[in-house]
Amino acid sequence: MDEALLRSLTPGVLAVLVRRGADFAAAEDAVQDALVEAVRGWPGDQPRDPKGWLVTVAWRKFLDARRADTARRRREDLVDQEPAPGPAPAADDTLRLYFLCAHPSLTPSSAVALTLRAVGGLTTRQIAQAYLVPEATMAQRISRAKRTVSGVRFDRPGDVATVLRVLYLVFNEGYSGDVDLAAEAIRLTRQLAAVIDHPEVAGLLALMLLHHARRAARTAPDGSLVPLAEQDRTRWDTRAIAEGVDILQAALVRDRLGEFQAQAAIAALHADARCAEETDWVQIVEWYDELARLTDSPVVRLNRAVAVGEADGPRAGLAALAPLDAALPRRTAVAAYLHERDGDLTTAARLYAEAAHQAPNLAERDYLTRQAARLNARR
Repeated sequence: MDEALLRSLTPGVLAVLVRRGADFAAAEDAVQDALVEAVRGWPGDQPRDPKGWLVTVAWRKFLDARRADTARRRREDLVDQEPAPGPAPAADDTLRLYFLCAHPSLTPSSAVALTLRAVGGLTTRQIAQAYLVPEATMAQRISRAKRTVSGVRFDRPGDVATVLRVLYLVFNEGYSGDVDLAAEAIRLTRQLAAVIDHPEVAGLLALMLLHHARRAARTAPDGSLVPLAEQDRTRWDTRAIAEGVDILQAALVRDRLGEFQAQAAIAALHADARCAEETDWVQIVEWYDELARLTDSPVVRLNRAVAVGEADGPRAGLAALAPLDAALPRRTAVAAYLHERDGDLTTAARLYAEAAHQAPNLAERDYLTRQAARLNARR
């Protein structure tokens, strides 16, 4: 069973059902039921038109559910509306569906969570990690969002800022998580940039391109994680870097700075350095100061502590790290790195081992475990 194919078809199928008048919660349930049927039946007999098959089956599932809750006359009317089997439209409705999920009846955070779950294909656990909240809390938030939009007609699209937040989180999960969604996020952001002249849309596209340009160098042949300072920069995609820098510069001259432009500026400074030693950490700290002013995010302050440690020395970095919550993801790993830079190998080894237990994915856990073992072997 080609699970990647099913994931890629789901947004379009869901969009078709919503366009035909299904409320979002019922449409999502119907699509999930159709996917179950596909998993059961396709391994032995995959249809020639997978999307058309899914649309037909999902619509039937939706009609069956509606019949159980409505009067006889309404049930008979809905039966007549059942679409005939055949090829489905080839139009890509994914970006439109992102906007529809960012419905004005939802708070921005709820809209993002719902879209990531229903359209982006992320699990509740992955979304909870992105928001730095417990999985149970995120599950409740998504359930409340579904109840809020249940029965709502999706004819009032949400705002650009919410859609950008969704695309950013989808890219982050694809870039550093368990599911490869980064290329899809870039594709959708390109579509958005083509129809909306907004500096933050350009900033997000630049940020994605600059990060994605390093993808080939992020892992060793055995699949292990390679940190930025140790990456083979000859493997970076110079064409993507050049495009990202050009897009960023055009956005920055408009003097409407936003968080995605600031993040892209930091990524551009890393890309501009021929080697790790030539990185302009002083400028990077200045951009992190701008970013902290725009977002007041603890993750931004964590990354700023790393940059301060590089620009002004590890003790300055540890001082910048000290006020941050000890439970902040990756804080322990940053502390381990700064203590190692400061020559305290015993503390660094202990913290690397602790960070390995807290790591959000296998690649990071393996890397941190190797760091702890390396320092323990030197003592």
